Amino acid sequence: MRTAYLGLLLVASCCVLSGCSPRSDKYHIGTESRSFEEMTDDAKVTYEINREYIKDDLIHTIHIDVDTYLGVVTLHGSVDHQEEATRAIDIALDHERVTKVISNLVLRNQALSPRGVVYQKTPPAN
Repeated sequence: MRTAYLGLLLVASCCVLSGCSPRSDKYHIGTESRSFEEMTDDAKVTYEINREYIKDDLIHTIHIDVDTYLGVVTLHGSVDHQEEATRAIDIALDHERVTKVISNLVLRNQALSPRGVVYQKTPPAN
């Protein structure tokens, strides 16, 4: 009986310490507050951008890391030339669910910008 109480106490402690609430529609891991649907949407955007990079002859996908958070894509890594960086940014911006691209790409071990470059989508002309 005592073992059962200790097991229950251990499970409850893990739930409290991890920040997970069994009745919540969101998972909180550290500072993560996206819903499961938002996380899967972001993962799908990342996957689709990486798939487009693989198809493109100009981009070396092994050197570019794509992170997506609520439709904002951040690119990390190194590129051989400016055209490769521009193409990677354009592919990410062309995705329908991407609202902004932050480029932290490095050109031949030199940063393109000291803090990265932010690219906004232009609103459609009416």
